[in-house]
Amino acid sequence: MITSLLVANRGEIAARIFRTCRDLGIRTVAVYSDADADALHTRLADDAVRLPGAASADTYLRADLVVKAALASGADAVHPGYGFLSENPDFARAVLDAGLVWVGPPPAAIEAMASKTRAKELMGLAPLTEVTEADLPVLVKAAAGGGGRGMRIVRELAALETALEGARAEAASAFGDGEVFVEPYVERGRHVEVQILADTHGTVWTLGTRDCSLQRRHQKVIEEAPAPDLAPELTAELYTLAERAARRVDYVGAGTVEFLVADGRAHFLEMNTRLQVEHPVTEAVFGLDLVAEQLRIAEGHPLPPQPPTARGHAVEARLYAEDPARDWTPQTGPLHRLTVPDSVRLDTGYTDGDDIPVHYDPLLAKAVAHAPTRAEALRRLAGALERAEIHGPPTNRELLVRSLRHPEFTAAAMDTGFYDRHLTDLTAPVPDPYAPLAAALADAHGRSRFGGFRNLPSQPQTKRYLMAGEEHEAAYRPTRDGGWEAEGVRVVSVAPHRVVLETAGVRRTYPVARYGDEIHVGTTRLTALPRFPDPTAQHAPGSLLAPMPGTVVRLAEGLAEGTPVKAGDPLLWLEAMKMEHRITAPTTGVLETLNVKPGQQVALNSLLAVVQPTP
Repeated sequence: MITSLLVANRGEIAARIFRTCRDLGIRTVAVYSDADADALHTRLADDAVRLPGAASADTYLRADLVVKAALASGADAVHPGYGFLSENPDFARAVLDAGLVWVGPPPAAIEAMASKTRAKELMGLAPLTEVTEADLPVLVKAAAGGGGRGMRIVRELAALETALEGARAEAASAFGDGEVFVEPYVERGRHVEVQILADTHGTVWTLGTRDCSLQRRHQKVIEEAPAPDLAPELTAELYTLAERAARRVDYVGAGTVEFLVADGRAHFLEMNTRLQVEHPVTEAVFGLDLVAEQLRIAEGHPLPPQPPTARGHAVEARLYAEDPARDWTPQTGPLHRLTVPDSVRLDTGYTDGDDIPVHYDPLLAKAVAHAPTRAEALRRLAGALERAEIHGPPTNRELLVRSLRHPEFTAAAMDTGFYDRHLTDLTAPVPDPYAPLAAALADAHGRSRFGGFRNLPSQPQTKRYLMAGEEHEAAYRPTRDGGWEAEGVRVVSVAPHRVVLETAGVRRTYPVARYGDEIHVGTTRLTALPRFPDPTAQHAPGSLLAPMPGTVVRLAEGLAEGTPVKAGDPLLWLEAMKMEHRITAPTTGVLETLNVKPGQQVALNSLLAVVQPTP
């Protein structure tokens, strides 16, 4: 029987596993990097062991350090979570060789399926070895790991080598394995997967389907169970293929078999030999705790002959600290507040006041809604996200709400190209015109509003804010009776954290929270601007600033000062939050200044290079 469990992971999955362990009476052990010394998962565990360093390669990807931590802490079992070492057969063997219980599939099963190339061979498929024009488009994919890392779509042969190089670098950084392969890319397909659960006594459960078609950078954003509008024959085929894959490798534990569904046909993608990020939707529909089932299976207990009956529909949205309108740029900084209504489940690795580090995935939380029907589940989740208090760096919250209400998605007509087609509309700013006024009034409340007694009306007061990338000015004036007035709106009441305005006979309440120059008015994020701009903050034309803090991975071949470049040419690649980001020339001209080199850490808005524009 497991009495003490080390989770070889971080963030929300570690916190989620600890929650089940507490219910079962199992002692918990965390591992943490220096960047995670005060992280939520570190604080939640009964004991915690430091992994010196911050980068994944120095900490969470060091199998030797993790096993040593398990032995030093007295843990008798290890759960890998997802990502990092979760699909590394050598890590699983090291855990078992140390005399510890491995909460996962046998190393041989991981070895057979965790490499996407070997998995395809096992299922009678083969990757492309030579790519011709006729094979395009193709997908370059990491052989180890998942989560969209190490993946590139290639539509032109000339771009293949660059895609292979970038995918190898990203895969090596994320999984410690730079092997990649190439396969045909299926356009307008749906990403559908089957959750399996298998014990050591020969029972294999197929726990329904999930649709994960809404993806950015090949990483899932919204998932649901069951996958809507699948023909019964296709669903039966998916179950059969998933069970066959599990039995072929004598699988044990939780796993997911993924398919691309197009034109009524299922194309095998891969088998993930671990718990998936989206497992909560299956838990909601089947009334299960999959982590508890993993632990029972690891202890040798058999599964019942049949799984529970599925009930209702569940949908999950991943809340990321990122800016979808700016190429999904990750965001860092303090998370001041994160709360959602009790009508949804929230799995998170953060609490109020935590810092979002640059070294890891920008996932803040997963919000999950369960209801009798799909339409009710979508409505519940969209409403909860809209009412959530998310104060801190920019997030994808508005994108999630709009996606959940988009007619293509509500009609279950989506595919993996959803964001390619709709991102511009889904991220178009729709600023609340009265949010700056509410912020200004809340800020002015309680301040001295009159410079002595006078009979003339007070002059209007103004404040400037940055909202949705544009500058907005709020104008208002105090009234003689101690109230406030503004053009086109009636000011009903003002308090430091709450402003009520009325327009066209309709009252609206604006909650206001201020953290220095960062102000949140309802769901609108504002930045207070100084009365007079700082002239030293200006940059020369053609300046290339870091869009995020990160590490310079590599420079474009032959790049040096004096090199001619064209607007849009890739100049360098930054790694931030486990993803590579291509930095391109802002204009056509000559590279006048190059301030960085591979391996260099850069801060947000630091000057990377200057391109002297061509006259």
